[in-house]
Amino acid sequence: MIRFIDFILSFLTLIFLSPLAICLILVELFFKKKIFFFQTRVGQREKPFVVIKLRTLKVGTPNVATHKLSRIEVTKFGLFLRKSKLDELPQLWNVFRGEMSFVGPRPGLPSQEELITERRKYDLFRYKPGITGLAQLNRIDMSNPEILAKTDHIMMKHLNILSYIRYLYLTFMGEGTGDNTKKDS
Repeated sequence: MIRFIDFILSFLTLIFLSPLAICLILVELFFKKKIFFFQTRVGQREKPFVVIKLRTLKVGTPNVATHKLSRIEVTKFGLFLRKSKLDELPQLWNVFRGEMSFVGPRPGLPSQEELITERRKYDLFRYKPGITGLAQLNRIDMSNPEILAKTDHIMMKHLNILSYIRYLYLTFMGEGTGDNTKKDS
């Protein structure tokens, strides 16, 4: 049932936001700015997949977890995209394709070995990764893999249609956050 909702919601949202996507593609082509960002993440059954996001970091920033980066790596426009959560919009394509769900554990990088180990303990790789979830709503980022994995486990253990809709609603209303960058620097 959740996959059906993911599919329908992502399809309708992609159609509704297609004018915005076309504008972004034109900006990228016209100004030769790399505004789309493609990154390999660890998905369901530990299968790697490429996540699509809007670029919030300067070109050439190291490919590491966001919480390990300094805020100076985030562009001014990137700050707006992160605050508004618009940087996540291209992930609708990942949801539509079935690589992600709207709700689930945030997909980590293959280099985040400690997070992968913690998620294995709770068998979290049997689920599709998500755009949002309980950890994001509680402002738990990937800097503490143990707490993140426990929170993801609790969420997935109790996930049902009502909690799924609640997580989506709270995220849409502006609750929660993604990974934070280091404030020092």
